[in-house]
Parts: sequence; structure tokens; C-alpha cells
Amino acid sequence: MEAEEVFRRFDVSRESQARLKLYADLLRKWQARINLVGSETIPFLWERHIADSLQLRTFIGKDEKTVVDLGSGAGLPGLVLALAYPEYRVTLIESNGKKAAFLTEVVRCSEVSVQIIQDRAEHVDSGPFRSADPVITSRAVAPLHRLLGLAAPFLETGRALFHKGGEVGAELTEAMKSWRIEYIRHPSVIDSRGVILEILKVRHIDEHGARGG
Repeated sequence: MEAEEVFRRFDVSRESQARLKLYADLLRKWQARINLVGSETIPFLWERHIADSLQLRTFIGKDEKTVVDLGSGAGLPGLVLALAYPEYRVTLIESNGKKAAFLTEVVRCSEVSVQIIQDRAEHVDSGPFRSADPVITSRAVAPLHRLLGLAAPFLETGRALFHKGGEVGAELTEAMKSWRIEYIRHPSVIDSRGVILEILKVRHIDEHGARGG
């Protein structure tokens, strides 16, 4: 899948097309210095990374405008969504300084409005986001049981869209030892083995089996 097919498939405006091409160029340039994505995936950048991120548009409601991306890394999926659909208010949370610098450079060059927080997700105050009913995103950050721990404070008023692979069943089984989860599994339209895991509600289970906050 090349750039033009991605643009048609996901209804990307001409202005947003330019921003995504800029992103792709910068990612290739920075990849030579720091490991942003698997090097073997660079020839398939538009499908494996950009289209894979843009498919979340299908699951985000018209009234949902706030996106919080945990462990953004190369900006997947949060920054890609912001570049394609600038009506979203996107916050990228990334603790790695070099990766945060890459995100900052893309935002500067593209002139898109994005908040970047260089910190670990567990240290970020979720309070300012709760009133906005946020959509929490994450891709290739951590196993589900750990990811839920990071996302839970934000999910008090929001919901999550997590990219997961073929191991999602085992991850759910492990996570449900510690969490009560209401979820929907959506098949990825890009990766036949992939899943978009929509988390509707989550509650931690304490050591006595009760629902925790």
C-alpha cells in the first residue's frame, strides 16, 4: 500500500497529505540515527505504520476530539492521527528523550497543534484530561495487564483503542487475573493477525477479589 492509496482509503485532505509525507521523510531520516521502528518495516512504512494508525479513525466518534497516546515512540498512532485529522486534540506521552525530540521536530516542521509530555505515563496527571472523555491509544508499548495499569486513571471517563497482535487472547487471559474488563475486539483492516482492542470499562481487582478503584 503506497501513500496515494492510504490517502484515498482514509479520506485524508490535501493539506494533511503534505503533513504525512513530511512525517514519513523525517522518520526515515531519523531512523538512521535512532531506532524509531523496526528497520525491516521501513519499506512498508505507509501500510505497516501510517495506515495501521489511521484505521483508528473508524472507531473514534464525531464528538470525541481528545486523544491521549501512551508511549508514543515514533508517534504511532497518536501523532499520525493528529497530522491527518488536525481537529483532534492530541497529547503524546513519551519518556525517551531521543524519541520525544523526534516528535517535537515533526510537530515543529508540520506546524500541527500537539502537546508532547516527556515523562513516564504513570507520572502524568490524568486529571486535566478526564473532563474531555478522552480516547486513549497505545501501540506496541506493553503487555495488556501492564498497559491497563498505565491507562486506568485516564479511563475513568474515557475509553481505549489499543493495537494488539495475535497474542491478544493470551494477554486478555493474563490481564483478567488482575482486572475486570469490558471490551470489544475489532479485527485490524491492515494486519490480518492484528486486533484493535476497544476497552470500554476497567476496574482493578484487589487481593480479595473485590473491585478496586
